[in-house]
Amino acid sequence: MDFLEYKLTTDLPSHLPVNLQVACTINPHSYCVAKEDGLFREALLSADILIPDGIGVVWASKYLYKKRIEKISGFDLHLHFLKMLQKKGGGKVFYLGASERTLGLIMTRLKKEFPQIQAAVYSPPFKSEFTKEENLEMIREINQFEPDVLFVGMTAPKQEKWVFLNKKNLKAKMVCSIGAVFDFYAGTVQRPNEVWINLGLEWLPRFLNEPRRLWRRNLISTPRFIFDVFQMKLRI
Repeated sequence: MDFLEYKLTTDLPSHLPVNLQVACTINPHSYCVAKEDGLFREALLSADILIPDGIGVVWASKYLYKKRIEKISGFDLHLHFLKMLQKKGGGKVFYLGASERTLGLIMTRLKKEFPQIQAAVYSPPFKSEFTKEENLEMIREINQFEPDVLFVGMTAPKQEKWVFLNKKNLKAKMVCSIGAVFDFYAGTVQRPNEVWINLGLEWLPRFLNEPRRLWRRNLISTPRFIFDVFQMKLRI
């Protein structure tokens, strides 16, 4: 299993699908995690929309395919669907994940910036695995609201695997696994300045601010990803 098997989405959809679709992100770290986690890998491979959320993925695409693509972050994906719903006169979104405080801050900002959008939230228990009853409760809350877009923010790979295992039971048009975006949009975690983002170095200030949490991603996964890409180049 290598990077060449992932089919990246480089253009975001201009309308919501009729039947449920799933959007995920991929970066060098998630690629490396998926090599060891079969269910996570299956979740990424089955995604209808798989966006290049990492400068390493952008580089790999250019190096392997001689194709220049733009980095599309989970934050971009989130705003894309909010703006789409607002433009068409409104819609419904549901946020699954994070703390009650974070979800409250999201709701406050959403009402100011996208007043025509209806929103509902649910904060699941903070644990590695959910019981059958907890899963049913989350699905029930979502389906009672029947959102156009369901945003799931329970960190990778937990969120992608949860969506993959439960998507057949969800009443939504689009499901997006967007992790840290909940904290960025709520303002509980500051997203790096646009200067860093435009330079393709958004990862650097995040790493410097949270080295204990992100050291594996940047010091282990990134070098492994680069090595794998060089190996792939020799085969094509």
